[in-house]
Order: sequence, then structure tokens, then C-alpha cells
Amino acid sequence: MTEQAPEPLLELRGVHAAYGSIEVLGGVDLSVPAGTVVALLGPNGAGKTTTLKVASGQMVPTKGSVFIAGRDVTGVAPEELARRGLTTIPEGRGVFPNLTVRENLQMATYAGIPLARVEDVAYERFPRLKERRSQLAGTMSGGEQQMLAMARGLAVEPKVLLLDELSMGLAPLVVEELYGIVAAIARSGTSILVVEQFARTVLGVADVAAIMVNGAVRRVGTPSQVEHELSTAYLGG
Repeated sequence: MTEQAPEPLLELRGVHAAYGSIEVLGGVDLSVPAGTVVALLGPNGAGKTTTLKVASGQMVPTKGSVFIAGRDVTGVAPEELARRGLTTIPEGRGVFPNLTVRENLQMATYAGIPLARVEDVAYERFPRLKERRSQLAGTMSGGEQQMLAMARGLAVEPKVLLLDELSMGLAPLVVEELYGIVAAIARSGTSILVVEQFARTVLGVADVAAIMVNGAVRRVGTPSQVEHELSTAYLGG
């Protein structure tokens, strides 16, 4: 008897989405298995960020469904999805620049997690933040601010983590360090969907890569299987 593959923790089925009369997603099928890093790749305007907005409940699809752990959550509010274990770290980091690192982490305690626990998780993953805990977030480097945003998101120990353009504006060595942490998070059992425009920054840690073009996923496979198709996708061939 063939063993059935486990249900993905996050799945989009036939998702369409539009801004007014302009359709941006035209039938997206995408799944994120447990403990897996799935990279959603494609040029600007392909629909990657809109896909994340639908997955995180920030945007209701015009057609199709979103599932978390096999349950239909289409149209469920973002805060309810967060309670169910989905965390989004948007492009641009989103830290509070006039608060210290510790005060930024304190924002994660709204979910009922003690600050001591939030700090333990943050400093274990990102030791540099412990050194900076009394420093204003706005005075830190871009890489350190991204670490803080990730630490705050991970404080609730999410089942599914959505990352949008993690590498944006950061030096290659910092990006490599951050993606090493992403891989470690996935090994601990968290499912991760990461959107990247610069594909090769994420292929080294991704288990699955999906190429999105013109609002639809055109190809899904291992990084080595899809890498040769990336140039065609980005150049519009």
C-alpha cells in the first residue's frame, strides 16, 4: 500500500485575485509542506507579493481557496490566521525605529507569551540582538533590523512563516547569514514560503522552487530542476 503524502500546512488552490478590475492572479496553485522552504520566484509584477497577501488573509481572493493544515481559511482575518500559527514578515522589515530592541520584542507579548520567553527565543536565534538589546532599532544596520523583525515574528513559534523579499537592500554576506537561519527554522518544523525577486539568493536553502510569471505558477520543482528556466522567466522568453 502506497503511503500518502502528508497534507501541506499551507495550500492555495486555483486562487484568483484582482485590484479593482485588473486581475493580478489568474489561478495560482501552490503548496508548502511541513518543515519545507518554498521559494516563490519571478520578476517584478509577476504577482508574488499579492500571493502572500492572499495567503496571509490581507486580501480575499476573487476565486479559489486557501487552506492551513487542511482547513479552508479563505477570507479569514489576518489576526485570526496569526492565532492559528501563520506569521508574515513583510518587505521593509517594519521595526519600530524609536524603540529599543527589547521594546520591539515586547510587542510580541500581545499573544500572551512572557517577555522572558520572547527574549530567550530571539537571542538564541540571533545572538547579535542580545548585544544590541538596549539600542534603538533605528540606529542598527539593515541586516540587524531584519533580524529583529524575524525575531519578533518567530516569538510566537509559528507553524507557517511568510517572508517577503528578505534580501531587499542587504549585503550578500548578511543575506547568506539570514538564509542560513531560515534553513534552521525550517529544520525545526516550521513551513516557510519566501518571496524573492533575486532568485539565486534563496535557491541554496530552498527545498522547492516555484516560478511565477504573469499571475500564475508556471513551474514547480527542486532548485536544480528550475534553475535553468529562471533566465527565461525573468527575461520574458
